[in-house]
Amino acid sequence: MSPTSPTTSPASSAFSGHGNVTFLGAGPGDPGLLTLRAVEALAGADVLIAEPEVLEVVRCHARAGVSTPELTVVDEASTTAGVPVLRDATNLVMEAARVGKRVVRAVTGDPGLDGNAGAEMLACAAEGIPFEVVPGVATAVGVPAYAGVPLRDAHGTDVRFVDARTADDRCWTEVGASDGTVVVSTTLDSVAAAAGELVAAGRKPDTPLTVTIGGTTTRQRTWTATLGTIAQVFKQGKILPSPEGHRPVIAVVGERSAPAQRDQLAWFESKPLFGWRVLVPRTKEQAASLSDQLRSYGAVPHEVPTIAVEPPRTPQQMERAVKGLVTGRYEWIAFTSVNAVKAVREKFEEYGLDARAFAGIKVAAVGEQTAAALVDFGVKPDLVPSGEQSAAGLLEDWPPYDPVFDPIDRVFLPRADIATETLVAGLIELGWEVDDVTAYRTVRASPPPADTREAIKGGGFDAVLFTSSSTVRNLVGIAGKPHNVTVIACIGPATAKTAEEHGLRVDVLSPEPSVHKLAEALADFGLRRRAAALEAGDPVTRPSERRPGARRRRTT
Repeated sequence: MSPTSPTTSPASSAFSGHGNVTFLGAGPGDPGLLTLRAVEALAGADVLIAEPEVLEVVRCHARAGVSTPELTVVDEASTTAGVPVLRDATNLVMEAARVGKRVVRAVTGDPGLDGNAGAEMLACAAEGIPFEVVPGVATAVGVPAYAGVPLRDAHGTDVRFVDARTADDRCWTEVGASDGTVVVSTTLDSVAAAAGELVAAGRKPDTPLTVTIGGTTTRQRTWTATLGTIAQVFKQGKILPSPEGHRPVIAVVGERSAPAQRDQLAWFESKPLFGWRVLVPRTKEQAASLSDQLRSYGAVPHEVPTIAVEPPRTPQQMERAVKGLVTGRYEWIAFTSVNAVKAVREKFEEYGLDARAFAGIKVAAVGEQTAAALVDFGVKPDLVPSGEQSAAGLLEDWPPYDPVFDPIDRVFLPRADIATETLVAGLIELGWEVDDVTAYRTVRASPPPADTREAIKGGGFDAVLFTSSSTVRNLVGIAGKPHNVTVIACIGPATAKTAEEHGLRVDVLSPEPSVHKLAEALADFGLRRRAAALEAGDPVTRPSERRPGARRRRTT
């Protein structure tokens, strides 16, 4: 039995029936840094009040219909000034709590170290409104960890945290006199001024310094320098002046941030596809696990559906087949796609049936994703290919019809209208009768938004994954041909041939017809590309940064 959190135990339900507030740390930006308790609190919220920087990080864990009053107000004056106005968070929190709502107030980083949540907590205490605090990964701690800069070592180095926006002369004097590590929260265009304050207070100009922007996200970028050279590094690298100068950064000052050490410890920015925008031309349901895998390599997946799934034009054949499942017409049912599972499941629900209708019927799935969709339906497949996950692989393992052991010789095959005849022919050769039924139609999807089309044709994507010949044809048809700087990765020889017929250069070919092996192959390509740049002494850039007019280094 799992241990009970003291914040969710029955003793804490004294808050029930009354408004209460959870002050929640959402971390520095990586959605994976939310704590289990944070996710739990978000699921129970009636009202979610979040800082704009972390709204998307936390909103996906809140229930449907949760109220999310915005803290940012954009009016004519703020638009002109370029600085949106922040509404008074304390009043928003109190208004909701007073009428009995469960309020989650999400802040960047940690409520106790980042922001001004303390004032809001005092307001709750003054009115007797119950509240709790869910700590988060503080920005000043999480960002250096992702930048490969440990703040302490075995010798127990002193660590000081400084907010440059509020630091006074006494604060700078104290940290300047110390030889410990200093973590400075500031903005990109104020880094040089903070470095100057530390030098003026006694720190040596040759003290190592790292500056990280967009920490813990795939927009992260880190510069290494010294207190005395950081201004020159920014100038020579054309980092400043920049319209992004107001963006927050974390600067770490001290020997722990020495470049030689960071080269070995920069685990996040050295991921094989770090910061790559990868186009995944599949349906959102199909792309989910693939996108998660790409994120693990540091990529930013962008899902663009190239096909839409619609019911068959004549549903009677499908209806008869589903009724045949219930009446014992079939020995086997073979699913060749997640969409086929979905089509049968929808028919079942239409007739008030569930997974129990599969009792006594053997079930085959063409691959792991299709098998997972069946398990989600409540059906454990009897046959999944042990080798290649394809119709050919399924036939390799499919048993021939045996009139002694098989009371029924018929297979139900629900599939797409454009599916090949490979499986049908193979099953007939094995002695089976096949009811080949169109369960759904695949049609070309609507074109993606204009900015996505422009990014595809203009080289805004670093790579595109093609998982079938139809994804090549459909993507080119609805959005145009990818730019020649974009890395083209194909799942197999047939898909690669189609890509080449459309004038595309194929850079990556999966060793196996599996979307996950395809993603691995792209990651290996990115790793080799990175290693070659480092060996040549060149900066590590993304493919999209090679196109004409692209900024050599993005900070957005």
